Amino acid sequence: MLNGLKPDVKERLEAAVLEIFSESDFHKASIRDVAKKAGVSFSTIYNHYGSKERLVFAFVDVWMGKLTDRIIDHLQGIEDLKEKLRKVFWVQVDYYERHPGLGRILFMTLPMKTWMVDETFKQKKMIDMFLTVLRQGQEEGILTSDLRAGILLDFIMGFIQRSFFMWVLRGQDYSMSEQANAMFEMVWQGISKSSKTK
Repeated sequence: MLNGLKPDVKERLEAAVLEIFSESDFHKASIRDVAKKAGVSFSTIYNHYGSKERLVFAFVDVWMGKLTDRIIDHLQGIEDLKEKLRKVFWVQVDYYERHPGLGRILFMTLPMKTWMVDETFKQKKMIDMFLTVLRQGQEEGILTSDLRAGILLDFIMGFIQRSFFMWVLRGQDYSMSEQANAMFEMVWQGISKSSKTK
């Protein structure tokens, strides 16, 4: 959906969407707000996207694609399953800490019910990658097989979401990424089979 827009228009729209939808109530923010902030006509935005939801989802999809690419890049050469998961966990925490506007949109302002019915919610490339690693761990007897891999993923992602939400609520006065290893060990205790047999 970003195709057909000039690069400078995309850049201005991206900045405006990020600022407005990370700081405002989703239902109160409008295409007109974005148009004014970006210096782009309302008709250009409306004709290209059709709704504020499609506008936001288009950029969220781009930002999540960048996160997915970053995770894939960081996983190169890591064979140990625990270290793979540790790296995936750290990259996400670090990414949201570096891009708090995106974290706010995903975890705080974007109505989940609205996003869930859109194709961009699936994030197929990222989710398939996570599930492959988790299923590998279950097949190798490293991760608990009492639950579906999707539920293990929900547990990990829920931990990250809550951690980000509370980091914002507490004033962002500490580094999440510096605590990511200790946080991951808590998650690992919840999903690894070895921790259940001790």
